Amino acid sequence: MAGIRPPDLQKALSGAEYPADTEQLKRVAKDNHASKEITDRIDHLGKKQFQNPAEVSKAVFQNE
Repeated sequence: MAGIRPPDLQKALSGAEYPADTEQLKRVAKDNHASKEITDRIDHLGKKQFQNPAEVSKAVFQNE
């Protein structure tokens, strides 16, 4: 899953309204035609609530 770049994640989550949980973020990513790799990574974040895009990025990239 190391192929995700920060700009790809930003594009995938474009238009997301915060606070948002992982289900909402996954829906936005799918609507934005994000790769399966990105939607899977969001799915693996668990049932969390994010206050802003920076929190999502931190969670997505912390284990790389």
